[in-house]
Amino acid sequence: MIQVAKLAKRFGDVQAVVGIDFDVGHGELFGFLGPNGAGKTTTINMLTGLARPDAGTIRIADIDCSRNPKAAQHLMGIVPDESNLYPELTGFENLCFCGSLYGMAKGDRESRAGELLERFGLAKAAGRKFGGYSKGMKRKLTIAAGIIHSPSILFLDEPTTGIDVGSARQIRQLIADLNSGGTTIFLTTHYIEEAERLCQRIAFIVQGQIVRIDRVENLLRQVAGRHVVQFAVGRDAERLCQVAGCAFPSLECQALIGSSLRVTSAEPLRIGPLVRLFEEEGAEVTEARVIRPSLEEVFVEVTGIEVDAMKHEKEKAGKGGGA
Repeated sequence: MIQVAKLAKRFGDVQAVVGIDFDVGHGELFGFLGPNGAGKTTTINMLTGLARPDAGTIRIADIDCSRNPKAAQHLMGIVPDESNLYPELTGFENLCFCGSLYGMAKGDRESRAGELLERFGLAKAAGRKFGGYSKGMKRKLTIAAGIIHSPSILFLDEPTTGIDVGSARQIRQLIADLNSGGTTIFLTTHYIEEAERLCQRIAFIVQGQIVRIDRVENLLRQVAGRHVVQFAVGRDAERLCQVAGCAFPSLECQALIGSSLRVTSAEPLRIGPLVRLFEEEGAEVTEARVIRPSLEEVFVEVTGIEVDAMKHEKEKAGKGGGA
């Protein structure tokens, strides 16, 4: 459904996307995973015709979109990271208006709007103005608007950022159901656990470059059987890693962005000796957390970016954050 080769985009002095290559199969749920500013939204904007690439080629459903970015837009549903619906219109009116933009007949769009409001649990709010919806309701209606015309491929940009846990759970289920029904989905997210739960394949993007693409089960195989503990050490994480490597040669130690480090072993780890070693070196150990083998561990290993720091960065950036 999607074929991308050597795709690149620059904004002034910033190279937002650096010659990336990937493809997405028909009916696949493909995750695009990275920190705020990694190039996720820029990539999705180029794929959907909202931004023109500086270089590279894009094919959507075998349609060459490189020279005509809008050639395949009739096949796409697009859900941006911020809602593009009208606060003064009701939920029903917003959906009907979006249906009209796709050329749907009045009867068809009204019938489809009613069906989606029911499906998304918004039927009781159909007559309320969109501006009065909660954040979770707004995200659900924005997704409904993106699929009003039953697109073959759905682009979702950070669909669960900034909403409550219950609404996020409902939206993840809606995404899974859409994919089970045959919709190809391109999902950008910075939530590792969301990508692990939903996606069949994942690309890690950091500073505009794809550093790894693989199936989730293959990524998880990389960390099977490992024992990992993450320490918050305040400062000097790189130096403490070197000290730990000398004191315990059988352990692997990785300094993370921020003030943490991870220690990995093939055998169960004894935390006490490591804490004492770090404290003897002048560190203040404020946390020692066992990390279960998961996609989070793979992401940290491949990118060197601490997941908690990535989430905090996204929260600081606000809803309009990622590049």
